[in-house]
Amino acid sequence: MRFTLSVALTPLDQLTELAVTAEECGFSSIALPDSLFYSEQVSADYPYTPDGSRFWDENTPWVDPLIAAASMGAATDRITFYTSVLKLGSRNPVLLARQVGSVANLTGDRFGLGLGVGWAPEEFEWCGVPYRRRGKRVDEAIDVLRLILGGGMVEYHGEFFDFDKLCMSPAPKRHVPFYIGGHSEPALRRAARVGDGWSSAMMKLDDLRDTIARLNTLRAEYGRADEPFEFQAVCIDRFGLDGYREQADVGVTDVITVPWVFDGLGFDAPVEQKKDSIKKFADEIIERF
Repeated sequence: MRFTLSVALTPLDQLTELAVTAEECGFSSIALPDSLFYSEQVSADYPYTPDGSRFWDENTPWVDPLIAAASMGAATDRITFYTSVLKLGSRNPVLLARQVGSVANLTGDRFGLGLGVGWAPEEFEWCGVPYRRRGKRVDEAIDVLRLILGGGMVEYHGEFFDFDKLCMSPAPKRHVPFYIGGHSEPALRRAARVGDGWSSAMMKLDDLRDTIARLNTLRAEYGRADEPFEFQAVCIDRFGLDGYREQADVGVTDVITVPWVFDGLGFDAPVEQKKDSIKKFADEIIERF
C-alpha cells in the first residue's frame, strides 16, 4: 500500500517544502485539492459533510492544482502528484488537455488526473457551463482529454464538444492516469468504466469496504476486472498501523493522509511543525508497513 500526503487548505508558501520532505520520507504522492472560488451563497449542499456545510471559508487558501504540481515538481525528483479531485464539469477539456500535457511533461510524467463532476451549480453557471446534464458532459470531456493526451492529430465530434483535426505537442511520454472521484452510483460506474482508479472523499471503513466491493463488481461487468486499478481512500475512522492494515484488507491501495492533524496541528500551523509530523508518520507507519 502507498501513502499520499494531502496538502488541502495549506498556505501556499509551504507547499514546496512539504513536497520535498514528503519525498525524502517515502511518501509516494501529493494529493492536490481543487476549488475555483468561494461563493457567498451556494444553491446546493456540499455532499461530503453530514449537514451539507462547507468546512472552509472565503479566507481559506487554495491554488490551482496544476500550477501547484508544476511548482512542486520542479523541486522534487521522484514523488508523483495527482488532483484529488479536479472539478471537470465547469472546465473546457480542450484547454485542460493543454494544461495537463504541460504539467505531465514538466514533471517528467509524474502527474495523475483525479476527476470529479463538481457539486456547486454556481461553479458551472459562473464559468459559462450549464449545470444541467453535467454527467453526460463530463463523460464526453473525459473522452476528449484521453484523445488529445494520447498524441497525434485527432478530431472529435460529440454532442457537447466538437472540433476538427488538431494536435498538441509534446504529448505526455507515458499514459496520464485518470482517477475518478465521487460516491454516487453514476460516479462509481464512470470510475469502473473509464478510470485507472477511484478516489474517495471522507468515508468510514465500512463504507469504503462496500464501495470497493461495488466498484469491483462494476469493473467485472465492464470486462475490466483484471486491469490495474487504484483505490485512493480518505478513511476517517481507522488510523495507526493496525488501522492502515485494516484499510489494506478491504482493498485500499493508496492512503491519503494529513500527518499533522494527528499531532493536533491546524492547517495553518508552521511549516517546520508540519515537516516534523511528516517525519514522525514516516518513522511510525511507512517504515513499518
